Amino acid sequence: MQVLTITPHQRDTGGMISALASLLLTGAEMKPQSLAGASDTKPTQVKFDPKAWKLVWGDEFDKDGRPDPTKWDYEEGYIRNNEAQYYTRARKENARIEGGKLIIEARMDNWNGHKFTSANLITRNKQHFTYGRIEIRAKVPTGRGTWPAFWTLGENIGEVGWPKCGEIDILEYVGFDPDKVHANVHCDAYNHMKGNGRGNNLPGQEPWKDFNVYAVEWWPDKMEFFFNETRYLVYRKEADNTSVWPFDYPHFLLLNLAIGGGWGGVKGIDESLFPHKFEVDYVRVYRRVRQE
Repeated sequence: MQVLTITPHQRDTGGMISALASLLLTGAEMKPQSLAGASDTKPTQVKFDPKAWKLVWGDEFDKDGRPDPTKWDYEEGYIRNNEAQYYTRARKENARIEGGKLIIEARMDNWNGHKFTSANLITRNKQHFTYGRIEIRAKVPTGRGTWPAFWTLGENIGEVGWPKCGEIDILEYVGFDPDKVHANVHCDAYNHMKGNGRGNNLPGQEPWKDFNVYAVEWWPDKMEFFFNETRYLVYRKEADNTSVWPFDYPHFLLLNLAIGGGWGGVKGIDESLFPHKFEVDYVRVYRRVRQE
């Protein structure tokens, strides 16, 4: 079995996907892992063991300028959730690398007639992932109206639509509720439109004060979500049915700062706080190399 499926962009004219790079994407099988006796939503301390994982893709954001176009594309426009921001493409005011950090900046600048602007970086058509550990180290902005997120969507969304494609929310945060972090899973059977989405939050964290690690460990039979070394959500595969588990197929990453919208804007937008910066130290994807 291929542990971590990473599909390179089909228009990779530089031939950068070498035989060695291809080898890095395969290895020991991601065998189903039992978690007997553990509650799905009970916070549990689980120390990350770097020796058990191998880094296979990532971005350290160590070169100033625009995000690496070989790794990231953009969504553009008003996309979803009745959000207030217009997502721009390759506009440094909204997305840039600066001082070893990716800065996604939401602005109230009336650019081209759009009151609020921001950015959403995606790996669609460049890199797709199936299983493994996906993590980000980031500092979220806060204040009413902010809604930063790091998440995935099924690569087949164009064919089957949402939520059948599946969605994995590794980091969600809403500024009107500033001391909680959230993780959520959406699929055809369980999603917020039906009011039965599967997720959990971890209160008392004050994530806007500093950088923190947000991660998912994605296995063939479950997903485990982490805030630093606290596991606070486990979503288990119920059946071999894509309505509850559309997660045996490639997903792409999304990294965005939304303003307002169906969740982030339920208590309005505090316009006195702009601009907002979502700062990202790194994004990393690992495959498992050692079983417990």
